Amino acid sequence: MKYKVREVKTKRDLRRFIRFIDELYKGCDMYVPPLHKGQEHELMHSSALEYCTRKMWIVEDEAGKTAGRICCILNPRYNEKYGTKKARFGWFDTVNDIEVARLLISTASQWAKENGMTEIHGPLQYNTFGRQGMLVEGFDKLPPFSCLYNYPYYVDLMEQLGFEKECDWIQYRMPADQGVDERMEGIAQRLMERYRLKVADFDELKKDRENFRRFFKAYNESFDGKVYNFVPFTDAEIEEETDQIMSQLDSKLCCVLVDEDGEIAAFGISMTCLSRAMQKARGSLFPFGWYHVLKARRNYENIDLMINGASPKWQKTGISSVYHCIMAKQYKDAGCRWAVANPQIETNSAVNVWGRYENELWLRRRCWIRKI
Repeated sequence: MKYKVREVKTKRDLRRFIRFIDELYKGCDMYVPPLHKGQEHELMHSSALEYCTRKMWIVEDEAGKTAGRICCILNPRYNEKYGTKKARFGWFDTVNDIEVARLLISTASQWAKENGMTEIHGPLQYNTFGRQGMLVEGFDKLPPFSCLYNYPYYVDLMEQLGFEKECDWIQYRMPADQGVDERMEGIAQRLMERYRLKVADFDELKKDRENFRRFFKAYNESFDGKVYNFVPFTDAEIEEETDQIMSQLDSKLCCVLVDEDGEIAAFGISMTCLSRAMQKARGSLFPFGWYHVLKARRNYENIDLMINGASPKWQKTGISSVYHCIMAKQYKDAGCRWAVANPQIETNSAVNVWGRYENELWLRRRCWIRKI
């Protein structure tokens, strides 16, 4: 079959780009569709576009039907920070046809090469909060709504195209109500007293936007230099993320520790699982998608562990045991049953924390790379 590539330039093209996955994954019980409006915002209005540039393409078959899509991103802040010349590819989806996949990747690679890049890697988006990592294990598992899902044949296509593993993220699933052992509770209590730590009133924190700016500053400091591929958020990105998450966070599932000066020492953010609700919403909150999402936010049985960390001066002090104990109690009090951890690089020693708990490897996702 003959295919042709079309750059996304018009609103109609963008709509086809966004809606293609609705048809591709129709009937797939494990696929969790993102909101159409959310994708449109990310692609056209993200604050990261203040420093990133990107182009999008779709591939059409002979009948004019969409067969694949891709977005190629140039992130100069990333390349400057790590001394590389890498382009990113994201929003990569295709029918099971190597010809389509090759056309998508070659088109993105050519544009990247014209802009001085020497490698292409992905799937990635603009920053760490974007959906990233191609699923390579766990195709029969329901992923968190914030994570990608793809068919198993994607892996074969990447290997045929000459891509190699750059890194893997892994996610664990565990009983959320298992608590922690008494020794850990004792250690946590002593650390709280020794360092004069306090648990911030999360509902009060949410009332002041400045607290979220402080949180993201702590987030930047916590992850910078410690998380693979991490690039700190800009002020504009912090404002955007604050707008998006302020109203969504639930004090029953979040913990912020502050020191005696009121500075953020450590944090843990979790959310109720919205995956099934997003499936029912089918990409839109209207007319009835909002009802499914609202209902899911009140159901604490399944939760997603989003992010946790400690400010640099509090790392290697054992403070993680403090917020783990606090959040374990919160989960039990809320009636949580199962928790899925956020993706973590397999080489990061932080993944070892899950060894303290009953767990199972749930999902593995990969960043691929090749020269161009």
